[in-house]
Amino acid sequence: MHRAGGARAPAPGTAARIDLWLLAGRTRDASGPAEVGAKREGSLDTLDLARWQFGITTVYHFLFVPLTIGLAFLVAGLQTAWVRTGKPGYLRLTKFYGELFLINFALGVVTGIVQEFQFGMNWSDYSRFVGDIFGPPLAIEGLLAFFLESTFLGLWIFGWDRLPKRLHLATIWIAAIGTALSAYFILAANAWMQHPVGYTLNQTAHRAELTDFVAVLTNSLATITFLHTIVAAFLTAGAFMAGVALWRLARAPGEDAGPFRTAARLGAVTVLVAGLLVFVTGDQQAKVMTSIQPMKMAAAEALYETEQPASFSIFTIGTLDGSKELYSVRIPDVLSFLATGTLDGSVQGINNIQASYQQLYGPGDYRPIVPLTYWTFRLMIGAGGLAALAALWMLWALRRRTIRPSRFVVWTALALPLLPLAANSLGWIFTEMGRQPWIVFGLMPTSAGVSPGTSALEVLITLVGFTVLYGGLAIVEVGLLVRRIRAGLPAPEAPDGHGADDADRPVAFAY
Repeated sequence: MHRAGGARAPAPGTAARIDLWLLAGRTRDASGPAEVGAKREGSLDTLDLARWQFGITTVYHFLFVPLTIGLAFLVAGLQTAWVRTGKPGYLRLTKFYGELFLINFALGVVTGIVQEFQFGMNWSDYSRFVGDIFGPPLAIEGLLAFFLESTFLGLWIFGWDRLPKRLHLATIWIAAIGTALSAYFILAANAWMQHPVGYTLNQTAHRAELTDFVAVLTNSLATITFLHTIVAAFLTAGAFMAGVALWRLARAPGEDAGPFRTAARLGAVTVLVAGLLVFVTGDQQAKVMTSIQPMKMAAAEALYETEQPASFSIFTIGTLDGSKELYSVRIPDVLSFLATGTLDGSVQGINNIQASYQQLYGPGDYRPIVPLTYWTFRLMIGAGGLAALAALWMLWALRRRTIRPSRFVVWTALALPLLPLAANSLGWIFTEMGRQPWIVFGLMPTSAGVSPGTSALEVLITLVGFTVLYGGLAIVEVGLLVRRIRAGLPAPEAPDGHGADDADRPVAFAY
């Protein structure tokens, strides 16, 4: 058996090639080693469709996740401000954004359930291989984190006017913490696909078996990815809060202007602070990525030959197949700092890594789709940067009290919530596509994970079905959000509107 601990996996040498032979051996004949990415007889369409289906449903689900996480904490912060100050404006904002949070949470739960079913539907061989590793973190996420957030969220929904103020406030904070815990356990499972640790490879059963659960949870990639994702969630939620407030100020400037100005400032400040932290954590994530997945970093920079020091690509045009560079504008030494933390560090190029991977894993093409990896990385950064610029303008305009109804203000309000959502989606596309052709880096090719008994027609039917269903859910989501935003803040409550002595009031959730 080949054992991998907390360092890079798999270890270099013959053992890695033997492991790959065992895992992908069912896709090759006995005459010699097959290329990574080789598919079963007649399974080309099935594999491609399965990847499209998983990609579509995953990106769609992740539209809700960061907004749910970040908005939970912002709503908890607004309610804390109300409990501490007693100002009714904070209470009205809490209930207004609280209902938007609940709409998003409900759709996120529905779309998230599908993700787990897909492992068995289209990726049964992958499920067999990683089941022993994925089982514990996903079980803890479901039994602890999700139940924690859903239980206390229920208490928060139905606890208005029934629980004491501070106890009711605690429920939303616990629910918010539950959303963050859910993210951590799921990201720990995903990080294992990117950087396998804490496992033993059972060559007889062709599966990875867990040996060190702590190593999985403390995976260096998991910890930095969690921090990066959480601050990105705050950026997303802040942009959503600011965008909604700005839209209200532009379309109904005389209606509840004070509370919405407060929300706009809070959202804009959150975007700027979170944007700075996204940059810092992203820089650390890039350094970790360079050490464990150098091909992903090289593809993200369209760096074909090893450089020391390495230059950062501002703009690169290459061949359509991503095999070579045609024209590039670069800044000297910057990539060395991003990848290694020093201005004269060496960064491996695509061609050099390809040659070393062929020696380590056997013949095959180990390059991701370079144009896709390169541009999703830059579009991700660009979308996040535009959101920060919009937030900066908002703070300047609010300070000068110059926000007046105009097309520019309305379009800024509409674009601001969408920019971080686009950045999140592009980031995950970069992360997952940059790992290809591996479904578990260094251990299992993506082509070896697809279900052997699933036909292309079956996957196509479910792909079309999910797309239509998710399109309908998107219409419902946007319709509910727009309807609630147009309704504005709930009416002010009486001073004693929140108490614990209304025992005969029917249990209901209405604003």
